[in-house]
Amino acid sequence: MKYLITGGAGFIGSNIAFALEDERKAEVVIVDNFSSGHFKNLIGFKGDIIADDIANDSWYDKAGKVDAIFHEAAITDTTVTDQKEMMRINVGGFRSVLNYALKYDIKTIVYASSAAVYGNGKCPMQEDQDLTPENVYGFSKAMMDNVAMEFAARHKEASLVGLRYFNVYGPREFYKGKFASMIYQLYLQMKEYKRPKIFKFGEQMRDFVYVKDIVRANLNALDAGKFCVCNAASGKPENFNKVIECLNSAMGRDLSPRYFDNPYDFYQNKTQADLRLAKAYINYRPEWDIECGIRDYVKILDGEK
Repeated sequence: MKYLITGGAGFIGSNIAFALEDERKAEVVIVDNFSSGHFKNLIGFKGDIIADDIANDSWYDKAGKVDAIFHEAAITDTTVTDQKEMMRINVGGFRSVLNYALKYDIKTIVYASSAAVYGNGKCPMQEDQDLTPENVYGFSKAMMDNVAMEFAARHKEASLVGLRYFNVYGPREFYKGKFASMIYQLYLQMKEYKRPKIFKFGEQMRDFVYVKDIVRANLNALDAGKFCVCNAASGKPENFNKVIECLNSAMGRDLSPRYFDNPYDFYQNKTQADLRLAKAYINYRPEWDIECGIRDYVKILDGEK
């Protein structure tokens, strides 16, 4: 089997690439312009890499025919305010990927959506609730879901799956820099024996999901055989005080948090996924709770130092 991953040098894309090679012994082609991805995420990768912008069509023939597509490429920086560029890359780039799929008659496509489409919507967040994104990134992902719905209506033979990622953390997020997960940011502070900084009073809740579960959701989505948009998360929100507790346990620390005022007026106070559709459509059942995920991640991080 041969797979294409857009954004394969990024955090989630690189994890999918290695899972396909290691578990499925598959041939993998990556398209990435390296605007946010990094070659070090792909050390040991055995496949081909095409350095190009997904919004172009110049990579189509270089990639050629594949059995399925994982579309991970996007601007993921939620602080970007350039609306035109966000829409060009995220929505226009997705249309480009779908055009590539049509050209080569590729029926199976899995793409990254986001929990950002829900904004401060009601919890647990369900795929059919009203979408109220708080920033242009979340809006672009909502528009991608619309594009996917229209495409699926015209091409009923397609297996097209959107995965609304919640708060993903885990190996290979280092090169996201300041946009890496809060779990990673807090780890770095605590590694230096600094008290971890969080917003007052650490009670904001997130549906943290380990990247190994997100990889499993993507691989399971290959067998959906239909159009669907599903949440990809743990389904169990935890607050930031709990994260620090887990990090202290995994790192052998005893550091209390430093609280400071939240400066953001568009902040999501809680995210929590309803996973019923994910279970029904792609047989997704997360395996990593926050304690086990952080413990595993810390072992990997400490091994990298």
